[in-house]
Amino acid sequence: MAQLELKQLVAQFGGVFAVNKLDLSIRQGELRCLLGPNGAGKSTTLDLICGKTPPTGGQIVFDGRDITNLAEFRRARAGIGRKFQTPSVFKELSVIENLELARSREPGVLASLRVFRTRVTGRLREVLELVSLQDDIHTRAGNLSHGQMQWLEIAMLLVQDANLLLFDEPTAGMTIQETHRTGEIFNSLKGSHTMIVVEHDMSFVRQIAETVTVMHQGSLLAEGCIEEVESDPGVREAYLGDGGRDHA
Repeated sequence: MAQLELKQLVAQFGGVFAVNKLDLSIRQGELRCLLGPNGAGKSTTLDLICGKTPPTGGQIVFDGRDITNLAEFRRARAGIGRKFQTPSVFKELSVIENLELARSREPGVLASLRVFRTRVTGRLREVLELVSLQDDIHTRAGNLSHGQMQWLEIAMLLVQDANLLLFDEPTAGMTIQETHRTGEIFNSLKGSHTMIVVEHDMSFVRQIAETVTVMHQGSLLAEGCIEEVESDPGVREAYLGDGGRDHA
Protein backbone atom coordinates (compact mmCIF):
# COMPACT_ATOMS: atom_id res chain seq x y z
CA MET A 1 0.00 0.00 0.00
CA ALA A 2 1.29 3.45 -0.91
CA GLN A 3 2.15 5.77 1.97
CA LEU A 4 2.76 8.74 -0.32
CA GLU A 5 1.04 9.48 -3.61
CA LEU A 6 1.65 12.40 -5.94
CA LYS A 7 -1.15 12.76 -8.48
CA GLN A 8 -0.64 14.97 -11.54
CA LEU A 9 1.41 17.31 -9.36
CA VAL A 10 2.31 20.68 -10.88
CA ALA A 11 4.60 23.52 -9.79
CA GLN A 12 4.63 26.45 -12.18
CA PHE A 13 6.72 29.59 -11.76
CA GLY A 14 5.67 32.18 -14.30
CA GLY A 15 5.63 30.34 -17.60
CA VAL A 16 8.04 27.63 -16.44
CA PHE A 17 6.90 24.21 -15.19
CA ALA A 18 9.38 23.03 -12.55
CA VAL A 19 7.16 20.00 -11.93
CA ASN A 20 4.75 18.99 -14.66
CA LYS A 21 1.92 16.52 -14.00
CA LEU A 22 4.10 14.24 -11.90
CA ASP A 23 2.66 10.91 -10.72
CA LEU A 24 4.60 9.10 -8.00
CA SER A 25 3.71 6.33 -5.56
CA ILE A 26 5.95 5.39 -2.60
CA ARG A 27 5.30 2.36 -0.36
CA GLN A 28 5.57 2.40 3.43
CA GLY A 29 9.19 1.61 4.37
CA GLU A 30 10.51 2.05 0.84
CA LEU A 31 13.72 3.86 -0.08
CA ARG A 32 13.23 5.68 -3.38
CA CYS A 33 16.07 7.45 -5.19
CA LEU A 34 15.04 10.45 -7.28
CA LEU A 35 17.46 11.15 -10.11
CA GLY A 36 17.65 13.48 -13.08
CA PRO A 37 19.81 16.11 -14.74
CA ASN A 38 20.06 19.60 -13.24
CA GLY A 39 16.74 21.43 -13.50
CA ALA A 40 14.71 18.22 -13.70
CA GLY A 41 12.50 19.27 -10.76
CA LYS A 42 13.84 16.90 -8.10
CA SER A 43 14.37 19.41 -5.27
CA THR A 44 11.13 21.20 -6.14
CA THR A 45 9.32 17.88 -5.76
CA LEU A 46 10.70 17.56 -2.22
CA ASP A 47 9.64 21.18 -1.56
CA LEU A 48 6.10 20.31 -2.66
CA ILE A 49 5.93 17.21 -0.46
CA CYS A 50 7.11 18.97 2.71
CA GLY A 51 5.02 22.09 2.06
CA LYS A 52 7.86 24.55 1.47
CA THR A 53 6.40 25.29 -1.98
CA PRO A 54 2.63 25.29 -2.69
CA PRO A 55 1.59 23.30 -5.78
CA THR A 56 -0.04 24.94 -8.78
CA GLY A 57 -2.11 21.84 -9.43
CA GLY A 58 -2.50 18.17 -8.59
CA GLN A 59 -2.76 16.33 -5.28
CA ILE A 60 -0.51 15.01 -2.50
CA VAL A 61 -1.82 12.15 -0.36
CA PHE A 62 0.10 10.99 2.74
CA ASP A 63 -1.11 8.09 4.90
CA GLY A 64 -4.44 8.24 3.11
CA ARG A 65 -4.91 11.94 3.89
CA ASP A 66 -5.00 14.75 1.36
CA ILE A 67 -2.24 17.15 2.48
CA THR A 68 -2.09 19.21 -0.73
CA ASN A 69 -2.95 22.45 1.07
CA LEU A 70 -1.70 21.54 4.55
CA ALA A 71 0.70 24.00 6.21
CA GLU A 72 4.38 23.04 6.34
CA PHE A 73 4.53 22.79 10.14
CA ARG A 74 1.46 20.54 10.17
CA ARG A 75 3.10 18.20 7.68
CA ALA A 76 6.14 18.05 9.97
CA ARG A 77 3.88 17.12 12.88
CA ALA A 78 2.23 14.47 10.69
CA GLY A 79 5.61 12.77 10.27
CA ILE A 80 7.26 14.34 7.21
CA GLY A 81 10.89 15.34 7.81
CA ARG A 82 13.10 17.24 5.36
CA LYS A 83 16.88 17.41 5.30
CA PHE A 84 18.46 19.99 3.02
CA GLN A 85 21.89 19.76 1.40
CA THR A 86 23.49 22.13 3.94
CA PRO A 87 23.30 20.86 7.55
CA SER A 88 20.92 22.84 9.76
CA VAL A 89 22.19 22.23 13.27
CA PHE A 90 22.80 24.49 16.25
CA LYS A 91 26.59 24.73 16.02
CA GLU A 92 27.05 26.37 19.43
CA LEU A 93 25.23 23.53 21.19
CA SER A 94 26.43 20.00 21.89
CA VAL A 95 25.24 16.93 20.02
CA ILE A 96 22.90 15.88 22.81
CA GLU A 97 21.51 19.40 23.20
CA ASN A 98 20.70 19.49 19.48
CA LEU A 99 18.83 16.19 19.80
CA GLU A 100 16.94 17.28 22.90
CA LEU A 101 15.82 20.51 21.25
CA ALA A 102 14.77 18.60 18.13
CA ARG A 103 12.53 16.23 20.06
CA SER A 104 11.10 18.83 22.46
CA ARG A 105 7.38 19.29 21.89
CA GLU A 106 7.19 22.35 24.16
CA PRO A 107 8.01 25.78 22.73
CA GLY A 108 9.58 28.43 24.91
CA VAL A 109 12.83 29.21 26.69
CA LEU A 110 12.08 27.34 29.93
CA ALA A 111 11.14 24.19 28.07
CA SER A 112 14.35 24.43 26.06
CA LEU A 113 16.39 24.66 29.27
CA ARG A 114 14.66 21.62 30.76
CA VAL A 115 15.46 19.32 27.85
CA PHE A 116 19.20 19.46 28.59
CA ARG A 117 18.68 17.54 31.83
CA THR A 118 17.49 14.28 30.24
CA ARG A 119 19.61 11.14 30.61
CA VAL A 120 20.90 9.52 27.42
CA THR A 121 18.84 6.34 27.40
CA GLY A 122 16.25 4.58 25.28
CA ARG A 123 15.47 6.12 21.91
CA LEU A 124 18.15 8.82 22.27
CA ARG A 125 20.92 6.29 22.77
CA GLU A 126 19.56 4.11 19.98
CA VAL A 127 19.64 7.00 17.52
CA LEU A 128 23.09 8.15 18.63
CA GLU A 129 24.49 4.67 18.05
CA LEU A 130 22.80 4.46 14.66
CA VAL A 131 24.61 7.60 13.44
CA SER A 132 27.88 6.76 15.23
CA LEU A 133 27.77 9.78 17.54
CA GLN A 134 27.39 7.96 20.86
CA ASP A 135 30.93 8.97 21.89
CA ASP A 136 30.43 12.61 20.92
CA ILE A 137 27.32 13.57 22.88
CA HIS A 138 29.04 16.49 24.63
CA THR A 139 30.95 17.66 21.55
CA ARG A 140 29.98 21.07 20.23
CA ALA A 141 28.19 20.53 16.92
CA GLY A 142 30.39 23.13 15.22
CA ASN A 143 33.44 20.97 16.00
CA LEU A 144 32.08 17.91 14.22
CA SER A 145 33.26 16.92 10.76
CA HIS A 146 30.99 17.76 7.83
CA GLY A 147 29.79 14.17 7.63
CA GLN A 148 29.10 14.02 11.36
CA MET A 149 27.03 17.21 11.14
CA GLN A 150 24.99 15.58 8.38
CA TRP A 151 24.47 12.51 10.59
CA LEU A 152 23.45 14.73 13.50
CA GLU A 153 20.75 16.31 11.37
CA ILE A 154 19.52 12.85 10.35
CA ALA A 155 19.40 11.94 14.04
CA MET A 156 17.39 15.11 14.75
CA LEU A 157 14.76 13.98 12.25
CA LEU A 158 14.64 10.52 13.80
CA VAL A 159 14.06 11.78 17.36
CA GLN A 160 11.21 13.90 16.01
CA ASP A 161 9.54 10.61 14.99
CA ALA A 162 9.51 11.60 11.32
CA ASN A 163 8.35 8.58 9.31
CA LEU A 164 8.77 10.00 5.79
CA LEU A 165 12.30 11.32 5.37
CA LEU A 166 13.21 13.60 2.45
CA PHE A 167 16.92 13.95 1.67
CA ASP A 168 18.40 16.42 -0.82
CA GLU A 169 21.95 15.36 -1.77
CA PRO A 170 22.77 14.04 1.71
CA THR A 171 26.37 13.02 0.83
CA ALA A 172 27.44 16.35 -0.73
CA GLY A 173 30.86 17.31 0.65
CA MET A 174 31.44 13.99 2.42
CA THR A 175 34.57 11.87 2.24
CA ILE A 176 34.38 8.44 0.62
CA GLN A 177 34.33 6.83 4.07
CA GLU A 178 31.57 9.15 5.33
CA THR A 179 29.52 8.50 2.19
CA HIS A 180 29.77 4.74 2.68
CA ARG A 181 28.78 5.06 6.35
CA THR A 182 25.80 7.21 5.34
CA GLY A 183 24.74 4.42 2.97
CA GLU A 184 24.87 1.97 5.87
CA ILE A 185 22.70 4.29 7.96
CA PHE A 186 20.13 4.61 5.17
CA ASN A 187 20.04 0.86 4.58
CA SER A 188 19.42 0.27 8.28
CA LEU A 189 16.39 2.60 8.15
CA LYS A 190 14.71 0.71 5.29
CA GLY A 191 11.43 -0.83 6.33
CA SER A 192 11.00 1.27 9.47
CA HIS A 193 11.12 4.61 7.61
CA THR A 194 10.05 5.73 4.16
CA MET A 195 12.79 7.68 2.38
CA ILE A 196 13.07 9.74 -0.79
CA VAL A 197 16.66 10.57 -1.68
CA VAL A 198 17.78 13.09 -4.31
CA GLU A 199 21.40 12.28 -5.13
CA HIS A 200 24.01 12.70 -7.89
CA ASP A 201 26.63 10.30 -6.50
CA MET A 202 25.86 7.12 -8.45
CA SER A 203 28.08 4.89 -6.32
CA PHE A 204 26.01 5.95 -3.31
CA VAL A 205 22.78 5.36 -5.26
CA ARG A 206 23.94 1.84 -6.11
CA GLN A 207 24.66 1.20 -2.42
CA ILE A 208 21.16 2.15 -1.24
CA ALA A 209 18.78 2.03 -4.22
CA GLU A 210 15.70 -0.17 -4.35
CA THR A 211 13.61 1.64 -6.94
CA VAL A 212 14.92 4.60 -8.91
CA THR A 213 12.73 7.30 -10.43
CA VAL A 214 14.27 9.51 -13.10
CA MET A 215 12.80 12.95 -13.78
CA HIS A 216 13.30 15.17 -16.80
CA GLN A 217 11.84 18.64 -17.34
CA GLY A 218 9.55 18.20 -14.33
CA SER A 219 8.01 14.90 -15.42
CA LEU A 220 8.62 11.21 -14.78
CA LEU A 221 10.96 9.85 -17.45
CA ALA A 222 11.75 6.32 -16.24
CA GLU A 223 11.35 4.09 -13.21
CA GLY A 224 12.82 0.76 -12.13
CA CYS A 225 15.96 -0.75 -10.66
CA ILE A 226 19.28 1.02 -11.22
CA GLU A 227 20.29 -1.32 -14.05
CA GLU A 228 17.02 -0.72 -15.89
CA VAL A 229 17.17 3.06 -15.77
CA GLU A 230 20.86 3.21 -16.65
CA SER A 231 20.20 1.25 -19.84
CA ASP A 232 17.08 3.23 -20.76
CA PRO A 233 17.72 5.18 -24.02
CA GLY A 234 15.49 8.05 -22.88
CA VAL A 235 17.49 8.45 -19.67
CA ARG A 236 20.78 8.46 -21.56
CA GLU A 237 19.41 11.02 -23.98
CA ALA A 238 18.27 13.28 -21.12
CA TYR A 239 21.66 13.12 -19.40
CA LEU A 240 23.92 13.13 -22.43
CA GLY A 241 21.86 14.79 -25.13
CA ASP A 242 23.30 12.44 -27.75
CA GLY A 243 20.64 9.79 -28.23
CA GLY A 244 22.50 7.46 -25.90
CA ARG A 245 25.45 6.86 -28.22
CA ASP A 246 28.08 7.48 -25.55
CA HIS A 247 28.58 6.27 -22.00
CA ALA A 248 28.77 8.66 -19.09
